[in-house]
Formats: sequence, C-alpha cells, structure tokens
Amino acid sequence: MKDPCDRHLREIRRHLDALKSLGSAPVRIMEVCGTHTMVLARAGLRSLLGEGVRFLSGPGCPVCVTDGAYLERAIHLSRTRPDITLASYGDMVRVPGQSGSLADARCAGADVRVVYSAGQAVEIALACRDRQVVFLAVGFETTAPGTALALRRAQREGLENFSVLTAHKRILPAMRALLVGDDVRVDAFLCPGHVSVIVGWGVYRELVDRFARPCVVAGFEPSQILAGVAEILRQLAEKQPQAASVYPPVSREGNRVAQAILEETFVPADAVWRGLGEIPESGLDLREELAAFDAARRFELPDYPTQDPPDCRCGDVLCGRCDPAECPLFSRRCTPRDPVGACMVSSEGACAAAYQYERFRKR
Repeated sequence: MKDPCDRHLREIRRHLDALKSLGSAPVRIMEVCGTHTMVLARAGLRSLLGEGVRFLSGPGCPVCVTDGAYLERAIHLSRTRPDITLASYGDMVRVPGQSGSLADARCAGADVRVVYSAGQAVEIALACRDRQVVFLAVGFETTAPGTALALRRAQREGLENFSVLTAHKRILPAMRALLVGDDVRVDAFLCPGHVSVIVGWGVYRELVDRFARPCVVAGFEPSQILAGVAEILRQLAEKQPQAASVYPPVSREGNRVAQAILEETFVPADAVWRGLGEIPESGLDLREELAAFDAARRFELPDYPTQDPPDCRCGDVLCGRCDPAECPLFSRRCTPRDPVGACMVSSEGACAAAYQYERFRKR
C-alpha cells in the first residue's frame, strides 16, 4: 500500500512550483491548534516542506492564550480562602504568574486538584459538601460544552458549593483579529480539528469571504496535516480561496447539540488574549440565570493587570510574530523544567514543542 504522505508531498511540490512561477512563495500558513503544533514539530514537517512553506504558530493553545490576570485571580483564591478547593486541568497548574503558580500555592497548603473534566469537579463538590469547589474553566469550544453540562448538573443537584471561574474562548474572533492587524502576514489557516467538530467548517467562510484566505480543517496525523497543506496550496495556486475540511469527522454544520448547549449556558463577551489583547465577543460568560455559579461574583474577586514576564515573547509566538527560538529566554532561562512563559508549560505550547523536538534540528 502506498504511503499517503508521499502522495500529499507530490501534490504539495506541484502546487509550490505553480506558486513560485506566480511569485507567491513562500506561503505562510498559520496553524491554530496546539495539537497541530506538536505534530508539526514531532514529525519534522517544517523541515520536510523546506522554504516554500512557513508555518506560524497561532493562538491555538488554550492555556497559552489565557491571560495572566485570570491566573492571578485563581492564585488569590487559593491563598486567601482555605475553605476552597480549586479544580484545574493539569497544564494550568504549572503556569507561572506574578505571584508564583498554582503548584506553588499547593506546596504552601492550598487545595489545588488536577481534574480531566468539568464533570469530575462536580463529583468533588458532591463528595465534599463542606468545601467550596471552583473549577477553572479554560479552553475553546472543545471543552466549553463539558463545562456547560457540569453547570446544568450542579443546578439540578442544587449544589451551592460549586462554581466556575470561566476563561472559555471562541477561536473565530481571534483568527479575525489576526487578519485585521497588519503586523503579521497570514496567507492561509490550517484550522483546528477538535474545535471544528463543534463549530463546523462552515464558520470559516466569513474569513474567506472577507479576507480571501483559505481556511482548511485537518486531522492530527502527519499525513492528514499534509493533506490540509496540499489543499491550501491548491487553492492559492488556483486563486480560489475556500473554507473546506479534509478531516472526515468535521461537518459543515458542526455539532448542533453541543452548539445548543453552549448557547443555553453562555453569552459571548469581550475577552483578553495573551498577545492579542482584548477581542470583542471572543469569550464566553455565564448567562444571568447561572450567575450564582460565577466564582468571580461569588467571591468578589479583584481585578488584576495583565502582565507578561519580562523578556518573555510568548505573546508574540502566539501571534506568529516570532518563532520560539527567537525569544531571548528560550532554552536558556525558559525550559520545560523551569518555564517562564505559558507556551513552555503547556503540552500544546509552541515553545514546548520547539524545545522538545526542534531545538537541535537545522532548518
């Protein structure tokens, strides 16, 4: 059986030759999915495709794009309220902030627990009725439905000791913001597979119609990513940008059930993204009927300024302004063992991927 990678590589080279003849190479493709970032690095696809294609890491890592002010609020809770249990996804616990990290707070005695779903946080609240349980709700449309289901269950159960500190975000407004800005040239988007299962590939037609950029959803195997790149280059060579998917689980409409759950639970709200600043209607806040489950209101959390560590270029990496190796801290002061920025912490972070798989590889 022929390797599908070989077929896709032949297509890519053919389309690249056509683009070079048009003077349109190299092509700058931004991936907005942390899993894609990791696979690109692990499989060596950047080197494999050569100078004709340049990948830009976009804001596809949910932990990475969560701004520092959110983390400071969580740390404030952990240190000032001994009656509170914080439930968080694992990567968030190690992200360093101005006041340390949640891991530091746990070492100092705070009750910080790693969970794998919002539902698990509800189970903790059911088992520990004498403690307040706050779930750190971070993630895109992929994890937001799970938070919504957890909130509805807590509402049905009459759980008065469960709440969420929400930082859920919507990927499309961030992609739009990147194209509106003029400091980064993005020729096409390799769109996220997991998010697109929920929202559908049809939502990206807005970007195609307004900005004439190909938007192609791809899966997570190297061959699937190469298929997505081949489709992007075909569209560019033929000057016919489209929204499309080469990942069969993704439909045009997406998961209508999950979309309905999100609409019943959240409302779009302005949100701050690391590297991009505040983007209108790019976040998800709880609807008013669920305000009792909003940890920020329940515990009257203070506002904190958004601050990144000095010299850390994590925000620039997330916007495609620089590669991880161009950050002065990369692999020197900032490593996975002792991270400075969120992009080095997360298992989907661009700096973590570059450190693990690319720092010794010649480009």
